[in-house]
Amino acid sequence: MRTERNLTRLDRVFARLDREPERPALIDVPKMSRHRVALLTGALAFYLAIVWAVVTTSWLVRLDWQVMFFRPYQQWAHIHWFVDYYVVLGQRGPTAVMVAAWLGWRSWRQHTLRPLLTLGTSLLLLNITVGAAKLGMGRLGPHYATMIGSNEMGLGGDIFPSGHTANAVVTWGILAYLASTPRARRWLSALSALTALGVGMATVYLGTHWLSDVLLGWAAGLLILLALPWCEPLIARAEVGLFDLRDRWRARGTAPAPAPAPAAPVSSPVLLQPRATAPQDEAAARGTSAARAARQAIHLAPGPHTTRSERTPVTPAGSRRPPHSDRVPRGATTSTARPVTGA
Repeated sequence: MRTERNLTRLDRVFARLDREPERPALIDVPKMSRHRVALLTGALAFYLAIVWAVVTTSWLVRLDWQVMFFRPYQQWAHIHWFVDYYVVLGQRGPTAVMVAAWLGWRSWRQHTLRPLLTLGTSLLLLNITVGAAKLGMGRLGPHYATMIGSNEMGLGGDIFPSGHTANAVVTWGILAYLASTPRARRWLSALSALTALGVGMATVYLGTHWLSDVLLGWAAGLLILLALPWCEPLIARAEVGLFDLRDRWRARGTAPAPAPAPAAPVSSPVLLQPRATAPQDEAAARGTSAARAARQAIHLAPGPHTTRSERTPVTPAGSRRPPHSDRVPRGATTSTARPVTGA
């Protein structure tokens, strides 16, 4: 007997993702075109130029100190409360949750894991590249500066480039990257750029980052978005691998159905043989068999067995009593009179 396993919520989600996309014509996967390669090259050159300007303690470092001494959080103290809330748009935890919720709904509607896998890939690249740059350059922030006019490099800090700014560029820019239409991509690109620009300026206002940190954070986030088309084949293979893993896990949890019993072949008529008797009963059996009439061999006809209730009753004709020569039928008169005994 085969039993069907109850589907869990995860099984129902993957079952929906197995279906074909509803709008395959609107799902556009960006490719590494010449225009994108040119933008990637320009962003990489800008990234290296900012690093070189800070390492050599050029005019950019002097500008950093001038902005720090200006203390924007004191000049415009009335907007401090707003900036404290706005800068949350660059924190990785809250923004990743909000964007993942939206992309999860997109994955549900389009029956594909690509939006969520693209977000995970971009955040992984962000953690690796920006984290390595922070630890490698070790720059201290404005609140922990030790020498006026110094670039504060190699002192164990972790603010160069700005993680808030790079995260805002990547997290909100991924919405534009995954847009279904060119018009939506343009609007989302402009909106994400303004959001990332505001987050970077908010960190400078609060004094948690140098201006050069923000510039390098913009470049780092833009490099990740521009390099994402190179990761598309890997994302596609990861999606196929996840579905294969799901299929193996489902096959392991489902018990195999028992094989059906083979049908009994139609047998030929069986000849019934008399049961063998014991040696002491052979003599009596011989006498009994000699007294009985020889019977024909009985053959069982093939076919289904019918119960007693399904059989057709046969009504015997006439009386069932055996005939007796000395019995007089009821109601008949006899010709002989009974003898009369005298007294």
